[in-house]
Amino acid sequence: MSKRVFLIVLDSVGIGALPDAKLFGDEGSNTLRAVRSHPDFNCPNLERLGLFNIESVEGGVKTPLGCYARMAEASMGKDTTVGHFEIAGVICPKPLPTYPEGFPPEVIEEFEKRTGYGVLCNRPYSGTEVIRDYGREHLATGKLIVYTSADSVFQIAAHEDRVSIEELYRVCEIARRMLVGEHGVGRVIARPFAGEHPFYRTSRRHDYSLEPPAWTLPDLVKAQGMDSISVGKIYDIFAGRGFTASYRTANNKEGMQAVLSLVKSDFEGLCFVNLVDFDMVYGHRNDVSGYAKALNEFDTALGELMPQLRKDDLLVITADHGCDPSTPSTDHSREYTPLLVYGNSVKSGVNLGTRETFADIAATLSEYLGLQERFAGQSFLKEIRKD
Repeated sequence: MSKRVFLIVLDSVGIGALPDAKLFGDEGSNTLRAVRSHPDFNCPNLERLGLFNIESVEGGVKTPLGCYARMAEASMGKDTTVGHFEIAGVICPKPLPTYPEGFPPEVIEEFEKRTGYGVLCNRPYSGTEVIRDYGREHLATGKLIVYTSADSVFQIAAHEDRVSIEELYRVCEIARRMLVGEHGVGRVIARPFAGEHPFYRTSRRHDYSLEPPAWTLPDLVKAQGMDSISVGKIYDIFAGRGFTASYRTANNKEGMQAVLSLVKSDFEGLCFVNLVDFDMVYGHRNDVSGYAKALNEFDTALGELMPQLRKDDLLVITADHGCDPSTPSTDHSREYTPLLVYGNSVKSGVNLGTRETFADIAATLSEYLGLQERFAGQSFLKEIRKD
């Protein structure tokens, strides 16, 4: 029977500060603890798989259905790009550039020259606040709102009635080609908004990522002639590289609907999923209640998915960083991430301890799918596989 892997990234569901969190200003961050403290939190399927049995996470069940671990990030970062690259086997020891004082004049001048647009803001800013504070001036002048955050991002906001979606995307593509080398940010992000003041962001965001600096798990799956399927913003994170099919989604619900459809289909290889709402809609807005309810909704969908897994299917659930919604910060946090592995050919209740790198996931899945590349991580396949 064909081997299939469902690799689901719960974007920003960290489980506690890494030892070097102080370097990132994230001491004491713990996304899961903050969300779990909300009275509405209820995730019985994640609990049964072993989420609360992971080291330093309180609670747990006597005999988890899955195998579980705490994952440390070896890359120097706490953003989506390097987190996903490492999950896919590529460790980034050098941090991507960030701009706490805004982008230098030469970057903005070159952007204006290449695009023909003036620039507003050029500071770190909350995405909802920046359109509130600069949206009217943007509508009046046509200048683009350029801003950043604690992450390595160059974000461009424009009202859909002033700048068409196609034009905004074109401008972002220009910025992506421009921002390489010293100023090679992890992502250029189109941030369209609409309505009247204070405005609202629309769902037509689009990310333009750096290409991975080396071959990733999706690259190798595709090269092997197997299916390499992306769901959600995975395609954008990897700059469109390494996939045979892509399912774009607007939210977590659509993402899990795609997974529940794919589990019924015949394919061989990898289904790589990102569920972005935890981060984008709730973590960055410090919405503990919304975050808790979003995890509950995922847990319900997980309960539908698990019984449909075939004999040789592997379900892997993890995260790419933290985004603790209970702290004053609205940025990502440098945290450990969870690992849950489940399947009919997988042992129950195996504690895989604390892993030194997210890349252990790529090493394990590579071995499971019969690929020759083992990446920088250590495979734990022998520890979890039934005899």
